[in-house]
Amino acid sequence: MQRMLIPRDDCYNFDRALSLEWLETNGRGGFASGTVAGANTRRYHALLLVARRPPGDRVVLVNQLEEWLDLDGESVSLSTNCYPGVVHPAGYRHSVGFALAPWPRWTYHVGKLTITREVVCMPGRDLVVLRWRLVGRSRASVTLRVRPKLTGRDYHALHRENSLTASDAVAAEGEVSWQPYRDLPAVRAFHSGVYRHAPEWYRRIQFPCEQQRGLEFEEDWWSPGEFTFVLRSGRPADVVLSIESEPVVQVEALLRAERNRRRIRTAQAPSEDPLVSRLWQATEAFLSVRDSRQSIVAGYPWFTDWGRDTFIAMRGLCLATGRRAEARDILVEWAGAVSKG
Repeated sequence: MQRMLIPRDDCYNFDRALSLEWLETNGRGGFASGTVAGANTRRYHALLLVARRPPGDRVVLVNQLEEWLDLDGESVSLSTNCYPGVVHPAGYRHSVGFALAPWPRWTYHVGKLTITREVVCMPGRDLVVLRWRLVGRSRASVTLRVRPKLTGRDYHALHRENSLTASDAVAAEGEVSWQPYRDLPAVRAFHSGVYRHAPEWYRRIQFPCEQQRGLEFEEDWWSPGEFTFVLRSGRPADVVLSIESEPVVQVEALLRAERNRRRIRTAQAPSEDPLVSRLWQATEAFLSVRDSRQSIVAGYPWFTDWGRDTFIAMRGLCLATGRRAEARDILVEWAGAVSKG
């Protein structure tokens, strides 16, 4: 397991944590991504980014979550964002660790409590699981509040506050859905807490990487409401974000199955060398369905699949890793694009 330890004092290297990025892909052209510091630095960073015609036609639906812990009459933020001239809130200061395996996981110290936060993309599904857990044996309970922040835009674009955003919600026990724009999929959120509908805007979030590239770098996020959870030892808080029509999500079963799948895949690496293992695991991120077959994403976060890049990468991603069925699917899929030999 790769781990980066983060000190909780003024020596914390915020710029470095802001430059380190994580990526979770779903094998359908969609992905979740962000920074170790927690702030989005690119327009492409998001929690629910889906491909409507895999692996293309990507849209950003849920950009981020604002998160607080309420304990002893005080609210402590775990979130981090970049605004004009200020980083607010500074939740990164409570972070003491980050791990990539089996999926992105943060560890926070708040007072005497230790909290973990996990983000998992499920393969073959437009579905992302987020889980918070109170670590260790403790009689204490703490209130967690989570506010999703949405846009609904092409993943290359930026979003502005506007009067066209539909601010209603459809809520049921353990589930709520929002559809800010009717030409985009509705976002369904399954949760283990209580939802309170209270729409508001978060304005002028800045993306430093876009600014460095000389591009527009500010946008506005719409937040529909707030989830509240009571965290206790052995009782995690879950939010599942999806555009699927599945009626019920069994979070524990999903995570258990995905953990086992990744463990088996890692064990198949041809060497125990850490670099080889990481490269072996990373190969899966670039495979994506196209129609009923397979293709290869040319790179993240910008590209979908290109024929030239697909055939450059196929030998390493498929043949060298034993994915011969996938290689055949790729050849058949792209055969229709052959031109003049």
